Amino acid sequence: MLKILGRASSINVRKVLWLCEELDLDYEREEWGDSNKSLHSPEFMALNPNALIPVLKDDDFVLWESNAILRYLVNAYSGEWLYPTQPQARAPVDQWMDWQSTELNTSWRYAFMSLVRNSPAHQDPRLLAAACKGWSHTMNILDQQLKKTGRYVAGRNFTLADIPVGLAVNRWFETPLDHPDYPAVRTYYERLTERHGYTVWGRNGTP
Repeated sequence: MLKILGRASSINVRKVLWLCEELDLDYEREEWGDSNKSLHSPEFMALNPNALIPVLKDDDFVLWESNAILRYLVNAYSGEWLYPTQPQARAPVDQWMDWQSTELNTSWRYAFMSLVRNSPAHQDPRLLAAACKGWSHTMNILDQQLKKTGRYVAGRNFTLADIPVGLAVNRWFETPLDHPDYPAVRTYYERLTERHGYTVWGRNGTP
């Protein structure tokens, strides 16, 4: 039995839960990250020394880093339809997954902490304005890519890359800031909502 350790509100945990829905996998989720099960406890640190969620346990096998977990699950549980084996078909999937985890994640961090988490350390108006501008810039890159493909981020078919990118799009629309008009991103958002896993773990009212 697969075990997924982490809060269901975490965007990185939700990546894994959505993929399990797509692959129709049975799993148990253990709540970690509250006062009862601290990520800094010796028990959890033995699993992930970074004290971050999610952590995957597949019998005795332990894995952390959400995108690594996604890749492991599709490789281990017949997910070739989401993650092609042919190198030139797989490469764009990896490219957009990595872009989401580096460029897009970095661009939203200050604005999200300020506007959603209400962090006192993230309330500088100039830094917030710059963060919103930077976030809009990366979303424009996504909009241009979606205009090229006409459907999904790595091409015409839904792939593994759409899981982290789709959750990022939900975060964009759920964060209270001025959203430029990116029609391809909006259409993509609606298209993803046709997938049951996205309505449960993506577009569910949680940024």
